[in-house]
Amino acid sequence: MPQLIPIVDPADPRVEPYRDIRERDLVGRRGLFVAEGVVVLEKLVESATHRATSLLIADKRAAALAPLLARLPADTPVYLAAPGVLDAVAGFPLHRGVLAIGQRGADLPAEALLGGTIPPRDVLLLSGIANHDNMGGIFRNAAAFGVGAVLLDADCCDPLYRKAIRVSVGAALTVPFARLGRDEDALALLAHHGFEAVALSPAGTTALPAWRPALRSAVLLGAEGPGLAPALMARSRTLRIAMAAGFDSLNVATTSGIVLHHLATARGGGA
Repeated sequence: MPQLIPIVDPADPRVEPYRDIRERDLVGRRGLFVAEGVVVLEKLVESATHRATSLLIADKRAAALAPLLARLPADTPVYLAAPGVLDAVAGFPLHRGVLAIGQRGADLPAEALLGGTIPPRDVLLLSGIANHDNMGGIFRNAAAFGVGAVLLDADCCDPLYRKAIRVSVGAALTVPFARLGRDEDALALLAHHGFEAVALSPAGTTALPAWRPALRSAVLLGAEGPGLAPALMARSRTLRIAMAAGFDSLNVATTSGIVLHHLATARGGGA
């Protein structure tokens, strides 16, 4: 069981990594990230890639969290603070009362992710997804429908930003992902590993219900507004989701849920 360390002063240097979370998230954390909430902490504890370096929790929650804390390495510091002290450290009211600082695992090249000893059957390729809520929602859907990996282009935001992790309900800590270089040809890489590229667009040539996935499928999603680049669309099979007349746009996270449910059902894993 890790040692429980009381914190009574918000200026205590031992909790410096938790100070002013929102502002510091904007400039990055040098290989670290913030996990918030019990469910996300559970995913961090289970992760084979990332690890918790310390915890800061509301003192009144320690007893209820004891079984989860017991799964941490014994040398992981667990700081306990009264809610007022906790809020002063974080810089905003922390209703969940549970924070952890996580250490990122080593970055995995896309080539290694796609061609590993247990290669994924289906993957997502995200292009220009810069909204952290959308990124978190996409990762949540990827985990829910069994996507094996996510590839991010150079213009995507960080899935391990605090808000993205929180919206993903910890899925960003469990679904493997890799970031592509700006000049890396993602579609050539996918084709080399036997994936059919399938791009979502309101102008897609095939209606989603008619799509029968290939042996391995890569679903391409672009940012709301600009969508996917024409060059990517031209080299992919294009799908569209039917909508009411006069409306041709869905939130990208919602789109991911619809298409991944269809994919999982086609694979025999959906209801």
